[in-house]
Amino acid sequence: MSNFLQSLNPAQRRAVEAKSGPVLVLAGPGSGKTRVLTHRIAYLIETLGVDPFNILAVTFTNRAARELKERLEVLLGAGRAHALAVGTFHSLCARFLRRDIVHLGRGRDFIIYDSDDQLRLIRRVLNEFKLDEKRHNPRTILARISSAKNELVSPAEFARLNRDPLDELVARCYLRYQELLREANALDFDDLLVEMTHLFSQHPELLERYQDRFTHLLVDEYQDTNRAQYTLIRQLSARQRDLFVVGDDDQSIYLFRGADVRNIRQFEQDFPEAQVILLEQNYRSTQSILDTAQAVINAGAKRPHHKRLWTENGTGSQVSLHEGYDQDEEASFVADEITRLIGTGEFPAHECAVMYRTNAQSRAIEEAFVRRGLPYQISGGTRFYERKEVKDLLAYLRLAYNPFDSVSLLRVLNWPARGIGERTEQELQRWAGELGMPLFQALRELEGGTPHAPFTARTSSALIAFTQLLDELSKSGHELPLTTLLDRITDRVAIREALKREYDPLEAEDRWNNLLELRNVATNYLNLPLEAQLSTFLEEVTLVADVDKLEQNSDKVTCITLHQAKGLEYGAVFLVGLEEGLLPHSRSSDDRDQLEEERRLLYVGMTRARRRLYLCYAFKRTSFGRANLSTPSRFLADIPRGLVKPPVRRPTAPAQSSMFSSRSVLGDRRSSPSDGLPRSSSRPRAAPPPEAISFFSGQRVRHAVFGEGLVISSKLVDGDEEVTVRFADRERRLLATFARLERIEG
Repeated sequence: MSNFLQSLNPAQRRAVEAKSGPVLVLAGPGSGKTRVLTHRIAYLIETLGVDPFNILAVTFTNRAARELKERLEVLLGAGRAHALAVGTFHSLCARFLRRDIVHLGRGRDFIIYDSDDQLRLIRRVLNEFKLDEKRHNPRTILARISSAKNELVSPAEFARLNRDPLDELVARCYLRYQELLREANALDFDDLLVEMTHLFSQHPELLERYQDRFTHLLVDEYQDTNRAQYTLIRQLSARQRDLFVVGDDDQSIYLFRGADVRNIRQFEQDFPEAQVILLEQNYRSTQSILDTAQAVINAGAKRPHHKRLWTENGTGSQVSLHEGYDQDEEASFVADEITRLIGTGEFPAHECAVMYRTNAQSRAIEEAFVRRGLPYQISGGTRFYERKEVKDLLAYLRLAYNPFDSVSLLRVLNWPARGIGERTEQELQRWAGELGMPLFQALRELEGGTPHAPFTARTSSALIAFTQLLDELSKSGHELPLTTLLDRITDRVAIREALKREYDPLEAEDRWNNLLELRNVATNYLNLPLEAQLSTFLEEVTLVADVDKLEQNSDKVTCITLHQAKGLEYGAVFLVGLEEGLLPHSRSSDDRDQLEEERRLLYVGMTRARRRLYLCYAFKRTSFGRANLSTPSRFLADIPRGLVKPPVRRPTAPAQSSMFSSRSVLGDRRSSPSDGLPRSSSRPRAAPPPEAISFFSGQRVRHAVFGEGLVISSKLVDGDEEVTVRFADRERRLLATFARLERIEG
């Protein structure tokens, strides 16, 4: 065991050998947090004699869960940690609910709806309410519903808490959306967490059973937990209090998904006896990159613990700063520099990455790469399980498992074409609504010869034939091995022939090959008991990680958003579009919490680089057909001049000759304001800074975007008034000079 621990540095070893109880490991980027997590589990099993059956390890991605298991196999030997429960929050909750959701009055054969299924369902809700999708964006409504679920706010609570017209509309949609989910015996991703918290709160005896089993709880990426995940962790760890969490508050970048950085920053308040261990030795980057990244993150809001990252990798090359004349010239510089790095043999193509705040920024980069013949891959293409033909076949499988799944039923009601048009589909939904029953039950009513059906004889015949198909598949779903069931569906529905009718020969063959690949995946489940094959396959396919799968072994330059780059690393990283309005994004301009998350997002991008880091921005940028002068990101002003190579003027843009003297980009603490914002004539001026507090606790205010809220507190900070306001969705800290809060009298 001594050899086992010798591979760890002193801080890592302190974390691994920490005594029982709550432990918070604050792990800087590239500091080996996965190593600590796996060695901690191995230490519990090998040294302390903990039964793997009593350990629960929670990760945020399936990839992280697989990596954890693979490393444990190496540390402990094959099969030693087989009984260990490892997975994402969603996959673990799905597994537990399969066994215990009956205690909530739900069936174990529930279907899990992915994002596409959810969108189809909310569109059905809007159609029922006769609401125009152009005026009421389904994705926006779904996002509001998801946010409510992340905060454990039920439809009834949402309706009670919200007052403006949009929230009233969302409340109606939320209630109906949940009714349709329950009618189809389906759960969306958020429901997996919500229902698990309900199960534990409503059935303490069940919670006690889980607490007795999982005496040791380990959580990765704790800074990314939302309210529902935080509640689950607190519920499970309440008795034993043996909770080991790893994370980094400086890398919390998922506020839009409901992540709350306060969960990790308040860990010591939740667990006063907690041990806190900092991992500060970086194994990824050079010291030049680390110093530049830390200058950015340290200029932000104060954190409970200040990390000082250091490395034995040497000083390395100085970070480069580049100003392009416009986005095309910026992209040309990136393409030229990557071509040079590849040509000199410094890096292969797959070791180079271009990162940006928004997907739209990839256009100029792609065009520059194409002109130079640079091989590249864009993260964000259609993933395998999102391809139409794959989702269609999966819909048939889901109906074989649960014919009451209305989203899957509507998806294949007329695919392949069987003479059931859109009007018939709408009429079927309306009629089922009048009868107060799921679509499949309404179809059975029609099959039984009800005299009140609103369909012609021809349409009724087509619907009855479809119902008989579903009955047949439902019977097969419980009797046949998974691959045989897939073959039965493709033959019975004549899917290959349908593809040949709908697409040209080459595309039809490509799509058919995708279905053959799906069948290959299904063969991995044939070793399970017959009754578990279909349900396990559908569950695991649905829970595939949302993060795009990049071709790790292909020699291509990667183009990726900063959010998607979390957890990755490259030899050379180019961060483009470092301008006000892009990073920080314009949506964050008057919200201090969002501004700080934008700062953390830049920090995450900078720390993806191992040896070379380029910070790029443009003098002007075209958006919505108009070219506008840009302002360098305020975060660049937080970098001391000595850390970064100053921008070099490009001969292709003579108009640039005087721009560098007219605006300051790099930080100069003698002339920069205390908030670190670069000043420029093109930057809109805020209102004059307040001299006294003008908002008070309990005051009602209105914000142009967030609606009405209640002031919790207000204070003067850095020459501005910071107002904390509780809005319908969550609390926000706003700067008064930018937020333009309107006081509500009375």
